Amino acid sequence: MRLEGRKALVTGGASGIGAAIAARLSAEGAEVWIGDLNTEGAEQVAGEIAGHALALDVTDLEAARAAVAAVGAPDILINNAGTDNFGFFVYVTQEQWQQVLDINLGGVMNCTHAALPGMQERGYGRIVNISSEAGRVGSKGSAAYSAAKAGVIGFTKAIAREAARYGVTANAIAPGPIETPLLMGAKEFGEIGEKVIETMRASTQLGRLGQPEEVAAAAAFLASDDASYVTGETLGVSGGLGMV
Repeated sequence: MRLEGRKALVTGGASGIGAAIAARLSAEGAEVWIGDLNTEGAEQVAGEIAGHALALDVTDLEAARAAVAAVGAPDILINNAGTDNFGFFVYVTQEQWQQVLDINLGGVMNCTHAALPGMQERGYGRIVNISSEAGRVGSKGSAAYSAAKAGVIGFTKAIAREAARYGVTANAIAPGPIETPLLMGAKEFGEIGEKVIETMRASTQLGRLGQPEEVAAAAAFLASDDASYVTGETLGVSGGLGMV
């Protein structure tokens, strides 16, 4: 029960990694709020963990501020909401890459901008941003996603520097290929999508896809006081994919 008495806001918590993080934080004692455009999914997850659901469009700063106000001073912010438009960059439209940037990077900035002032005033806060190994090594067929996730890592380091004196830590997690609806959605592209997934699996040292619960365990650690001396870091949860 490392998180007992803490309030947590998890964006994109209706499925996949976000849902697993919400469940893990709740299991460790946190009062969890799930913010997602998929309100039905958010309500289902909230019901399973005795949490709370919020309609949240992370690309809207005012919506992010409203979500933070509804939670009432979150101690923990998990910026997890994300999306991708698979496809080689030369075939991706400006509208498609802008959507990926707005959600994956802009959403992190909006929600952090909404939650950070209160954390600084209270002298405590844990911000955990879900990036990706794609942001460190690049991912073929996901140029905009890779760029956005690299931005998340840089943003995390900057916030860690700015907020440290207020007792707020900021860290990122870089998952590798995780068995989520987003990744498995690549199968919609038929043989190409199957090949993408198999290539990702083979690129890990452990030779398998990760599970959302494995990312959730890392998030719970970074959100807890066990990580009180950890800030500005990017923790790879990728089966060794990102090893240098």
